[in-house]
Amino acid sequence: MLSNATVEKMHSLRLPALAEAFQDQLRRPELAGLDFAERVGLMIDAEWTARQQRHQKRRLKAARLRHQACLEDIDWAAPRGLDRSVVLSLGTCAFIADHRNLLITGATGVGKSFLACAFADRACRSGYSACYIRAPQLYHDLSVARADGSYGRLLSKLTRTDLLVIDDWGLAPLKEPERRELLEVVEDRHQRASTLVTSQLPVKAWYDAIAEPTLADAICDRLIPGAYKMHMTGKSMRDPTARSSSDRAASKRE
Repeated sequence: MLSNATVEKMHSLRLPALAEAFQDQLRRPELAGLDFAERVGLMIDAEWTARQQRHQKRRLKAARLRHQACLEDIDWAAPRGLDRSVVLSLGTCAFIADHRNLLITGATGVGKSFLACAFADRACRSGYSACYIRAPQLYHDLSVARADGSYGRLLSKLTRTDLLVIDDWGLAPLKEPERRELLEVVEDRHQRASTLVTSQLPVKAWYDAIAEPTLADAICDRLIPGAYKMHMTGKSMRDPTARSSSDRAASKRE
């Protein structure tokens, strides 16, 4: 039959969703009342949606997020100093479009990594590429790349990523190679892409953590000016009492 040949050609052209939508229309006589343009439009919409979903799935897989987090899952009842309007505004990803950075600070366990992954998740779902990596792993990967000759390729990959999440920055004072590796990364991304950094250290302490004045100035000058800053407070979310107080607060609102 002609329809079977058409379906085979759609599959050969790698249009599986279009083929499925075409077959669906053949199975549903009630769609015969639509005009030609409407029926074609429905099939094109099905293929477009399927492609967007595949692209989104690939972006999320490539991001390698530490947590399966999304902004909709944020526990607003927990007292952590989050301004809901600011978080939702950043959730539009306008800061990524503007190539501005986001710096999230706070004590261990308050949810910095979760929030960072939630922003990266939103970025992937909004059509941007993202990459999550802990700072120690970043230094290690760059060091290995220098040794095996893939440094330029790795640096290019990091530069092309729309949102680079560097988690757990400043857990220990930076060593000489680490300072220079970090400068290479932030220099290539400066005003070209957005970098999200989480740290237990307040931003004003970052100069001392870098520990070399010239490189500290260069790194911080590419990260801090014009960046959005969020400082999280409260108890560690790993503390059972923090969870229970959050649950009680939510119950009171209900």
